[in-house]
Amino acid sequence: MDKIIGLGNALVDVLATLKNDEILTEMQLPKGSMTLINEDKLQKINEYFDQMETHLATGGSAGNAIRGMACLGAATGFIGKINNDFYGNFFRNSLLERGTEANLLLSNTLPSGVASTFISKDGERTFGTYLGAAATLKAEELSLDMFKGYAYLFIEGYLVQDHDMILRAIELAKEAGLQICLDMASYNIVAEDFDFFSLLINKYVDIVFANEEEAKAFTGEEPEEALDIIAKMCSIAVVKVGARGSLIRKGTEVVCVQAIPVEKVLDTTGAGDYFAAGFLYGLTCGYSLEKCAKIGSILSWNVIQVIGAELPETNWERIKKEITEL
Repeated sequence: MDKIIGLGNALVDVLATLKNDEILTEMQLPKGSMTLINEDKLQKINEYFDQMETHLATGGSAGNAIRGMACLGAATGFIGKINNDFYGNFFRNSLLERGTEANLLLSNTLPSGVASTFISKDGERTFGTYLGAAATLKAEELSLDMFKGYAYLFIEGYLVQDHDMILRAIELAKEAGLQICLDMASYNIVAEDFDFFSLLINKYVDIVFANEEEAKAFTGEEPEEALDIIAKMCSIAVVKVGARGSLIRKGTEVVCVQAIPVEKVLDTTGAGDYFAAGFLYGLTCGYSLEKCAKIGSILSWNVIQVIGAELPETNWERIKKEITEL
């Protein structure tokens, strides 16, 4: 089985379920988006959280995806940056207990990153993300050895603010023979850094994951047309269309996979990350595109029915059985 390594913001999610969306307006956090916040705003959010029931989980888009793959039994690694503090140790231990190789660099100046995660009544999630140490990962800290032995590099779109670091990671990964996978991450991130996304996808990226809002922000088109446009730029294009499922295109091969119906969406945190985890796990096993997408759908279906992006061990046992029966 091929090995896969993730490059992402090493974050710990602090999750809270909202009675209404007033706090989102007050904190100027557009519903459904990921907004970077400073330490002052984090402090204000923490004041709210002190009065609410919260749940702690390892987070970050690439971190979620790598965790999902590791729980399926894939050989995984992760590159990120933390502080040697409570949240940093929580993140490191979470990787190690699932057998993931932890290439975690240390910051002595900023605390570990935290993603304040607001879950609305309809299950939509909104992030106020304080990157802290995670954002201090620099191009010169990356080395070729970090990428050797892996077949795929999974990059989260939330990292694109540091162009030099992303380009250095891709350069080293390509030198080590890896294929590059990019998850677009959030429609507002795509819109804000459109030119750089265009450069990456046209020139370097082999596999692109986008939901319909991100695909529209990138192409200006609806999912089917967006899929065709993105597929001309890379090897495999994946556009997720929520409750309708997913669209995949590789060359002339087009696959449409229905989502598994769900009665109640509890929390969409990690849904896209877990779809990518299932899809890429399938690729490392050599499965067809259709089976890869079906595994992605199974993981997404499971994670939207729990708070946060962690599944109980009993779920993973059932998921593995379902995969063998596909």
